[in-house]
Amino acid sequence: MATVEARGVSKSYGGRQVLASLDLDMGEAELICLLGPSGCGKTTLLRIIGGFIMPDTGSVVVGGRDVTALPPAARRMGMVFQAYSLFPNMTALDNVRFGPRVAGQARDEQIKRATELLDLVGLAQHRDKYPHQMSGGQQQRVALARALAVRPDVLLLDEPLSALDAKVRLQLREEIRRIQRDTAVTTVLVTHDQEEALSISDRVAVMNGGRLLQVDAPARIYRDPADSFVARFIGAAAVMPGIAGEGRVRVGALDLPARAAGTFPRGSGVELFLRPEHVRVALMNGHIPPDTVAAEVMEATFLGSLTRLRLKFLDAGPDISAVWADLASEDAEAFRPGVRVLASWHEASPRVLSAG
Repeated sequence: MATVEARGVSKSYGGRQVLASLDLDMGEAELICLLGPSGCGKTTLLRIIGGFIMPDTGSVVVGGRDVTALPPAARRMGMVFQAYSLFPNMTALDNVRFGPRVAGQARDEQIKRATELLDLVGLAQHRDKYPHQMSGGQQQRVALARALAVRPDVLLLDEPLSALDAKVRLQLREEIRRIQRDTAVTTVLVTHDQEEALSISDRVAVMNGGRLLQVDAPARIYRDPADSFVARFIGAAAVMPGIAGEGRVRVGALDLPARAAGTFPRGSGVELFLRPEHVRVALMNGHIPPDTVAAEVMEATFLGSLTRLRLKFLDAGPDISAVWADLASEDAEAFRPGVRVLASWHEASPRVLSAG
């Protein structure tokens, strides 16, 4: 186990800044996901930690030791790539024992270690198969076992599940989390899949434009986003620009309840952030009670146990493009496109963000 620190790390290519004086601390045995859109710098940061790229400025410290100038082989790190990168002429067993063999371990110890790891990833019965004889998910498990075979202080995973189909991806991400907990290895995983990041991380580091916008526990990232980018990027949300009042936000012609608006100066520009699970809907019956908004169902999307409604607030003006509401699918039949509804939420539900 080891701590990992990236201190003041910057990187540019051809005048384009990819990372901007970034700081990130990781604890022992922690699994942290670097999450963000394509081009945000997450893979560059991972490769700098691994020693595959040198930063322009800053340092990488592992277990209290500055490893910035060390090559990858001297950093005691295991790496799993998106494309598996198995040796095609080696069996699963030989792929996994490759690292210990290069390190000079005795053959019996190599085979013992490789066998234990193949059992850990559920592939003991496939030890004599070559990569072309295995599925993508099995190949990625072998790649994971191979990375762990050298007993790394840190495990680096670069979009390891993106090439797999949805069902295998779900199964393997659960396996990665189980194996990471069993081995207690400090792990950094790069992904653009927010569901993947939220489901297996101890903490998520949300990146955009080469900067860290928020580093926090998954539940905190989801419930309490630091800014409007995080709010929009993590999960479905309506983010509406408005003016703060006393426990309310004026959005266009609407005066919407939001207790958190009271923490902002009255009249200041804010953004109201509303999740689908915050919004309750009822069929319109002619009367609009206080703190209830008239809306029209624009779309209903079946998601299994839930149905997600896309709503348009009536008479709201152009600042609200869409608001979503989730309800049990068994109750959703009456809420078809074109139906007028009443939308409401508890005043404590919305998050209010500073505009800009």
